[in-house]
Amino acid sequence: MSNSSPNRIDKFLWSVRLYKTRSQAADACKNGRILLNNSPLKPSRTIESGDILTVKKMPVTYTFRCISVPPSRIGAKLVADYIENLTPDEELQKLEIRAEFNTGRRRRGAGRPTKRERRDIDRFKNEE
Repeated sequence: MSNSSPNRIDKFLWSVRLYKTRSQAADACKNGRILLNNSPLKPSRTIESGDILTVKKMPVTYTFRCISVPPSRIGAKLVADYIENLTPDEELQKLEIRAEFNTGRRRRGAGRPTKRERRDIDRFKNEE
């Protein structure tokens, strides 16, 4: 078991599933993509309930309020018990705009394209 405090910001970001790994969360802190109460921080900085967290994940800047700190990584359904999403609608609309322009993607779970679909995709790309 690790000796690190559960209040560390990198561990918090990982435990509430904002980042897949703790090292990704720490890198985001080091690169200035995480702000705590509008100030940059190091991965070892502690977080308390009531703190406002700003997370820059391109193209959106998310804003969250810490409700409480989980003891360890939690299930996705429990995340709402620990953080409150305060992200403005204007920021969330950036994701919708990005999705509209992302035409070269296949539906999730659609599998690999068939030979016929691959030819159609190639023809479509070459026309542009």
